[in-house]
Amino acid sequence: MKSHLLIGATSSGSGKTTFTLGLLRALKNRSLQVQPYKCGPDYIDTQHHKMAAGCPSVNLDGFMMSDGHIKELYTRYSFHADVAVTEGVMGLFDGSDRMKGSSAEIAHLLDIPVILIVNAKNTAYSAAAILYGFKHFYKGVRIVGVIFNMVASEGHYEYLKHACEDTGVEALGYLPKQSDVEIPSRHLGLTLDDNFCFETFADRIANLVEDFIDIDRLLEITACSIPSEITQAKDTSCTNKNFRIAIAKDAAFNFTYEENLRFLHRMGTVTYFSPLKETAIPKADFVYLPGGYPELYLGQLSDNRSMLESVKQYVEAGGKLLAECGGMMYLGNEIIGTDGKPYPMAGILNQSATMENMKLTLGYRTLIYNNYELKGHEFHYSRILPQKNPILSIAKAYTAKGRKIDTPLYSYKNMLAGYTHLYWGDPSLNDWFINFLKNKL
Repeated sequence: MKSHLLIGATSSGSGKTTFTLGLLRALKNRSLQVQPYKCGPDYIDTQHHKMAAGCPSVNLDGFMMSDGHIKELYTRYSFHADVAVTEGVMGLFDGSDRMKGSSAEIAHLLDIPVILIVNAKNTAYSAAAILYGFKHFYKGVRIVGVIFNMVASEGHYEYLKHACEDTGVEALGYLPKQSDVEIPSRHLGLTLDDNFCFETFADRIANLVEDFIDIDRLLEITACSIPSEITQAKDTSCTNKNFRIAIAKDAAFNFTYEENLRFLHRMGTVTYFSPLKETAIPKADFVYLPGGYPELYLGQLSDNRSMLESVKQYVEAGGKLLAECGGMMYLGNEIIGTDGKPYPMAGILNQSATMENMKLTLGYRTLIYNNYELKGHEFHYSRILPQKNPILSIAKAYTAKGRKIDTPLYSYKNMLAGYTHLYWGDPSLNDWFINFLKNKL
């Protein structure tokens, strides 16, 4: 790794994702091997990173992961890279509890220099106060440069450069205000719609980054060297080829963590399948139904009765299955769309989910069950409708600040299902998952 940087921002909506995607594609176009990362639990930005950079993006999360695991991930995935680019989350210092889980925490832990993104749409020299505050607020973070977004003109940028000169933060360029460099949004975040031409978008942003950002200087001030004692992490593989794992993966189910998938590949032989298009789940000893956008494909999922019956038969026969968020909704009696129309689903869990009157529920979760701690993140707009004979949660759930919350975790035979997107890639925190694969919680 020759250079590494963390792209932070003064707040959400500053443009760090747009700049990150443009930089990743620009570096790729320069034939540099770039390794992307994402601070926090986001599983949508990482998919965009992968498309822009041409390699998987890895989450770095101070709540769901131990410090040792974060360091190991950073070393292992970036060992052969020319540049490691980490996109921050929200504002630089925004965490689940003050700085805990923030981009700043990751930058400090891994000693990554920070490039700060500032939305300059409604400011000029006043940016000096912003830069001064971010530079001096916390000594454990090194802000080495700034890039301004939504800049109206060269004259506007001159005012912003004066702010940089008077605060000692190097100006690396800017992105001009343009309406065609925004990714359309949908309710869970930036769109993954097949109709959106991501390749054209990424190249357009990359061209802007090349034209208006001093990439060579950016790489120069973020240059690093790997200490001699750090070597590539060895893959202590424990694959059991006889253990068959089936993972749902299509347009409806795709919210996954890269290291979770890698762990499953190490545990057995993995086969991917599509609940949208295929008629039955593969032969498996463990099935994983991740979250995604089932609400956008309700008719297609409901009409595929053969797949729904296959999943139900598997669970009723004692098959081991983990379902998260959209995967859990798929296992219920029905999902009610935003239009109020019910769509029959697998009928394994005696409950219904609805997309009517959507309201966002999100946050880190710790689930306590049988003395195990399950770490993850909840992020959805649906809700479970009250039942006459409600299915009771088997776990106690808490927020990042320890407040009790009603996030459910359901168990039926050898199945676990809930709203929380769980993380089990950390060997120091995944005893619950290994026990679940081998036995039953």
